Amino acid sequence: MPERLAPRAARKTPLPGAGPGDLTPLHVLRSLDTTPRGLTEQDATDRLALHGPNTLPAHRTVSWPVRLVRSLRDPFTAVLLVLGLVSAAVASWGTACVILTLVAVSCVLRSHGEHRAENAVRHLRELVASTATVRRRDTADAEPRTRETPVDELVPGDVIRLGPGDLVPADVRLLRAHGLTVDQSALTGESVPVAKTASDLPEPEGGAADGAFTPPHRCFQGSSVASGSAAAVVVATGADTRFAAAHTGPGPRASTAFDRSVHGISWVLIRFMLITPPLVLMANAALRGRGLETLPFAVAVAVGLTPEMLPVIVTTCLARGAALLARTHGVIVRRLPALHDLGAVDVLCVDKTGTLTRDRPEVAGAHDAAGRESPDVLRWAAANAWWTLQLADLPAPDALDEALLDAVDPEEAMAYDGVAALPFTPERRVSTAVVRTPGALGEHTLIVKGAVESVVERCALTDGEREKVLTHAGRQAAAGLRVIAVATAERQARTGEYTPAVERGLTLRGLVAFRDALAPGADHALAGLAERGVTVKVLTGDHPATAARACRDLGLDPGDVVGADRIDALTDEELAALAATTTVFARCTPEHKARITAALRGHGHTTGFLGDGVNDLPALRAADVGICPRGGVEVARESADVVLADKDLTAIGHAIAGGRHSSGNIATYLRITLSSNLGNVIAMLAAGLLLPFLPMLPVQVLVQNLCFDAAQLAFAHDRPAPAATHRPTVLRPRSFLRFITGFGLLGALTDLATFGALALTAGAWGDAAAFHSGWFTENLLAQALVILLLRTGPRPAPGPLRAAAAALAAIGVLLPLTPLGGPLGLTSLPLPYYGLLTGILAVYALVLVGVRGRVVQP
Repeated sequence: MPERLAPRAARKTPLPGAGPGDLTPLHVLRSLDTTPRGLTEQDATDRLALHGPNTLPAHRTVSWPVRLVRSLRDPFTAVLLVLGLVSAAVASWGTACVILTLVAVSCVLRSHGEHRAENAVRHLRELVASTATVRRRDTADAEPRTRETPVDELVPGDVIRLGPGDLVPADVRLLRAHGLTVDQSALTGESVPVAKTASDLPEPEGGAADGAFTPPHRCFQGSSVASGSAAAVVVATGADTRFAAAHTGPGPRASTAFDRSVHGISWVLIRFMLITPPLVLMANAALRGRGLETLPFAVAVAVGLTPEMLPVIVTTCLARGAALLARTHGVIVRRLPALHDLGAVDVLCVDKTGTLTRDRPEVAGAHDAAGRESPDVLRWAAANAWWTLQLADLPAPDALDEALLDAVDPEEAMAYDGVAALPFTPERRVSTAVVRTPGALGEHTLIVKGAVESVVERCALTDGEREKVLTHAGRQAAAGLRVIAVATAERQARTGEYTPAVERGLTLRGLVAFRDALAPGADHALAGLAERGVTVKVLTGDHPATAARACRDLGLDPGDVVGADRIDALTDEELAALAATTTVFARCTPEHKARITAALRGHGHTTGFLGDGVNDLPALRAADVGICPRGGVEVARESADVVLADKDLTAIGHAIAGGRHSSGNIATYLRITLSSNLGNVIAMLAAGLLLPFLPMLPVQVLVQNLCFDAAQLAFAHDRPAPAATHRPTVLRPRSFLRFITGFGLLGALTDLATFGALALTAGAWGDAAAFHSGWFTENLLAQALVILLLRTGPRPAPGPLRAAAAALAAIGVLLPLTPLGGPLGLTSLPLPYYGLLTGILAVYALVLVGVRGRVVQP
């Protein structure tokens, strides 16, 4: 007798694929130290204390204050906060209020997104039963009693009963089953109930939708009984179940492509911003004898480098893009930064079933025993399917029978008079329909179909004929087809019941081959993704040949298919290198899918993953963008970043294009605002060393930046260059640095030319108000030109952008002339200055147009 209660670490039930679930029922009962009569109440109590309640692992909720503090870990947000506090310390209240408000908005938005992700775990509870029918004994010698027990009191070794409509309360191994089919859609996304049996049978040829849930003698927590009944022994509870293992929880998520891009650009800005104020203070102290009175100006210079409206611009562009996707393509973006990540996606990981193929097979062809095409074989098979369904009182045809009935005219399937039927059983692996033989009174015809090996062994064939048929079937299976055999036999009519004993001495009619029905439009969607620079990786639980066949039928070269056994033998680095060159991974468990997705991501790719079941949760969270169709289980939808109206690759193509559209507009904003700001800062530093007064007051810097940034909100309505949607959108810090440095220096030269114009026409070197006014006007006019000329989209610019540029120019010219100019330290200027300024800006515009086409866009 095994030890009654070994230490928990030694008794922990392995996940499907090894362990008690793959042993015979007797071995399982012995390994769990139980019997078909169930546990005693004392045993159950002891095991409950050892294993804990059968509940999902709890997740500690993070409070809102903690979330807000965590949001400040973002480098850009942290620097803005420091600048805001410094501005407040030097009494620059306008600057401080604007910056601190933007920091608060950014923190609230980030915290709200984390809160929504954390709520996803609550929906898991709705998929778990509340009570279970358990068989237990009061003492070892007492008769067992069947009673309802709370699910959280189930322990490994409990014997339970399952009936139609029951939720499976734990991971179980079937002991007995009668007509049992289980709905595993919450786990695998399969829409068709799966047949389960207590027998130890090999996995069906062709695989299944998810290798983790294929064992026919195992049922898993989170699934439900569609039909039939069963007795089973509990092998895993609580955190040890496949259901719990598949859900990684809403813990900290790895940084996405959006996070990495923004962080990279933020650190470039941080370096400038940290160096600039000390340089300004030291230069003014050394050359002009100014002390801390220049601190507000130094802070203003640092703020001048900062795109204060970046959070607002990003949110506006992404929100508009998300609204357009929802309205035109039924794509819901649940996390706005995910839209940018979609634009950067260069690898998309998908399952085969339901994405590339429909969740059902179709007839690929029928051949006689000699290998010739034969419609008669298909008609015999359809007649078997029809009369088995009618006479065996089955609730619905299985997938293969349904494909047979779809492939022939209904009248052909019903052309015979049915007499009796022997339905398919896992032990026999065949089904038999008995019909009256046309034109022969007193004779019946047996129509037998099923697994090729099982049918052939019932036929009157020589060894050579049998080997030839099996070889032909093997070639078709290797080509990714699922094959059944069809045979018939004539028998004298009988009044008694037909039994499996009559299935002997049959005449082989031929073979029927099935393939996965291709998803409509999947081939065009794959071609469209390839045109956009997106590589599709197929991660499936199916047989390698089946997956490869579906890919070839869709025009996707499968290359060398990699199986799960090879994945297990690789390190993370080796897997990353293999994943970069492999298109199809077969026999994948949920852990394999998550590991492959993470490996691709770690190799520098921006990855998307399309999944719809609980088993897909690890991979959904491992990807930069988790994508789930609306028909997926609720917990998968809640964990996904993007929800599709249908499981359709075409919709993903539209979503990626929408993401690149929005990302292109954000990139345009960053290019323009950073190059313009850098040019202004360089000019400020130069003027600060030459002038006896500050070249621009802090309040003027703030007003100028806010006007410029507000005008750039119109970029949300821009149309990026068509080429931008045909490649992944990545914000590369080095490319941005080259761009903003080149055009920043060009802008600084324009500012220096303006200083000369001011000296010639307004005597501005001795008049602070005139200098401030002239430079303020030139800045806004130059920025209006930059908005129109440095964008990369088609010409002319859309109406909102032209209006924004016109408004910016009007403010630059008119504000110094209005009563509002006085409080800001601005005044009117002589007309000759405007003439010179027009010439300077015309040259600037010509240079911008000439240089723009030669500069590599970031």
